[in-house]
Amino acid sequence: MLAAPTRHRSRRSVRCAAAALLGGVAAITAAPPATAAGAVLRVGPGKPFATPCAAFARAADGDVVEIDGSVTYTGDVCGIHRDRLTVRGVNGRPRIDAGGRNAMGKGTWVVVGDGVVVDNVEMYGARVADRNGAALRLEGTGFTLRRSYLHDNENGILSGADPASDVLVETSEFARNGHGDGYSHNLYIGNVRSLTFRHNFSHDANVGHDLKSRARTNTITYNRFSSLPAGQAGSGRPSYEIDLPNAGTAVVVGNVVQQPAGSSNAGMLAYGTEGASNPGTDLYVVNNTFLNDDTARGTFVLVGSGVTTPVRLQNNVFAGVGTLVTQAGAVQRTNHRAASPAFADRARYDLTPTAGSAMVGTGSAPGTTAGGVALTPVAHYRHVASAAARPAAGTIDIGAYELAGSTR
Repeated sequence: MLAAPTRHRSRRSVRCAAAALLGGVAAITAAPPATAAGAVLRVGPGKPFATPCAAFARAADGDVVEIDGSVTYTGDVCGIHRDRLTVRGVNGRPRIDAGGRNAMGKGTWVVVGDGVVVDNVEMYGARVADRNGAALRLEGTGFTLRRSYLHDNENGILSGADPASDVLVETSEFARNGHGDGYSHNLYIGNVRSLTFRHNFSHDANVGHDLKSRARTNTITYNRFSSLPAGQAGSGRPSYEIDLPNAGTAVVVGNVVQQPAGSSNAGMLAYGTEGASNPGTDLYVVNNTFLNDDTARGTFVLVGSGVTTPVRLQNNVFAGVGTLVTQAGAVQRTNHRAASPAFADRARYDLTPTAGSAMVGTGSAPGTTAGGVALTPVAHYRHVASAAARPAAGTIDIGAYELAGSTR
C-alpha cells in the first residue's frame, strides 16, 4: 500500500491532521457463483448485485462491473482490490452518495488494484475524520477516469506517491470539492510518474486548488478551469487554478484558465513553489487563454525560486490585471496581453477571437519540448468536459481557440 500523500495548505501554513477513523464497509448481498476473468458483473435493480461494492468483492482481475444508472447507491463505500478492473455506468450515470460513511478512513472507493478504469459515474459526499476524504482514493499503480462527475467531496481524487504510476483523467467534471481549509482540492495527484489531464472541466474548488499535481510529468491539455461569480449559488473560492508544486516536465496547452474575483489565492498557474524536487524543471505554457476577473490583484504564472530553467510562454492570451510571470528569465513569444481582449462573447465563454483582432493570425510555431513532444495545439476545449479538433487556418491564432473554431 502506498504511503498517504503529504498534505499541504494552498497558502503557507501548517496544521496537524487528526487520526484517521476507520469507517464501515458496505454489506454484501447474497453471493452469486464465482466469476471468470473477463466476466461482466451487473449491478442494479433486478441484477445479480444490488450495489457496486458487492460486485467489487466478487470480481476477478480483468472483469467489468456495469452499474445501472437509474438509481442512487447511498453509503456504498469500499476498497477496489482487483487489477485491471473496469467500472462503468450504463443506462445513464449512476450516483454514488457516500451517505456519511467511508472506507478505511479514506473515502468512498479506495482503489488498491492496479490498472483500474472508472467510467461514467457521479460521486459525492466523501468526508472523513481528518477532513481529507476522497471520492476516489488511489493506492494502486495506474488509473484512468473518464466521463465522470465528482463533486462536493473533501477531495475529488486523492492519490499517493508511486513513481511507476501513470494517471489519466479525461472528459470529466470536478466541482466544489474541498473541505474549505485549503488542504483538500478538486484533484490532488501525488508524486506519480505521469498525469495526463485532458478535456476536463474543473471549477469552484472550495478554497483548495482546481488541480494540484506532484507528478513528475504533467500533460494538461484542452481543459477549462473556472468558477462562478462570487455570491452566486454554487460558486467556490479556489486558490490556484493549476498547482504543480514540485516542478517536473509540464506541458500546459490549449486550456481556459479563469480566476474569479475574491479568489483565495491570487496566483493562477503555480510551478515549483514548494521546491523543484522532480526530475526536470521545464514548463511549456502554450496557446492558453488566461482570464483574471480579480480587478485588484493577480499573478498569471507563478514560478518558484528553485526553478532555474527558463519557462516558455507562447501564444497565450492574458486578460486582466496582474503580474504576467514571476521568473525574470522566462521566454515570452507572441503572447497577447489586454484588459479586455476581443472575444466573440466573453460572458458566455465564447473565447474565439473576433475577426480583425490582434489575436488572429499572429501566433508563432511552438515547435517541441526539449524531449521532442509537439506543442502545436490540435484541439480545443468544448463545454461541457469534451474537446473538438482545432481547425487549421494558416498562421496560428493566439489563445485557446481559432477564429474558425467553436467553443460549443
